[in-house]
Amino acid sequence: MLLGAVLMLFLVVPVFVLLGQGLGTGFWPTLRSRAVQDALRVSLLTTGITLLLTLGLVTPVAWLLARREFPGKKVLDTLLDLPIVLPPVVAGVGLLLTFGRQGLLGQPLALAGISLAFSPAAVVLAQLFVSAPFYLRTAKAGFSAVERDTEEAARTDGAGNWQVFRLITWPLAFPFLLEGLVLTWARALGEFGATILFAGSLQGKTRTITLAIYSAMESDLAPALVLSAVMVVVAFGVLLLVRLVSQRQ
Repeated sequence: MLLGAVLMLFLVVPVFVLLGQGLGTGFWPTLRSRAVQDALRVSLLTTGITLLLTLGLVTPVAWLLARREFPGKKVLDTLLDLPIVLPPVVAGVGLLLTFGRQGLLGQPLALAGISLAFSPAAVVLAQLFVSAPFYLRTAKAGFSAVERDTEEAARTDGAGNWQVFRLITWPLAFPFLLEGLVLTWARALGEFGATILFAGSLQGKTRTITLAIYSAMESDLAPALVLSAVMVVVAFGVLLLVRLVSQRQ
């Protein structure tokens, strides 16, 4: 019990200290400052796009890996999980060597008038690369947990494949999918290493909340404390909401 109490204090006390420092008397003026507003705007916009791309692109892949067997499936599954264990800096180097101006696809993209590195699109790509596998893992678990007999019963009653997926598979797997989206959003919001290498830290353009915190720690501590407190409050609220929704589901 003593060790458990020590662990709880270790996990909880720094959070409350951070909230106490960040939500102090200077919270609102600092929150309205240009640097903080820019960081919040960039992070909300890029993570929102990342979530939409993850939902649209990864959901079919997760369903395929959960429901179909094909040659090389285990190898593909492992490769898609690889970004979870890769250091973010390595992910940034890989993205830069692939999509940078001198990268594998950089020059063909430049000929088409597209420049990805050090742009808001680079922020989205960095977030997508490191965070999408979290949704993939939970979505696979969700689709695998749906009983095939339930789907077959719906088909027997005349439902088509899309109707089965929309009315049976998706609702039953929804708690898993929701948890995966939250994990994806949290990982995207906290992304640092890949973003700073591939997108840079340009205020109002590619400087996300985490990059703004890092930048503020070198000069003015107030924005770092305020942004950190905001991240704690938002993260707690989202996690609590997900648990309530999952429990009701």
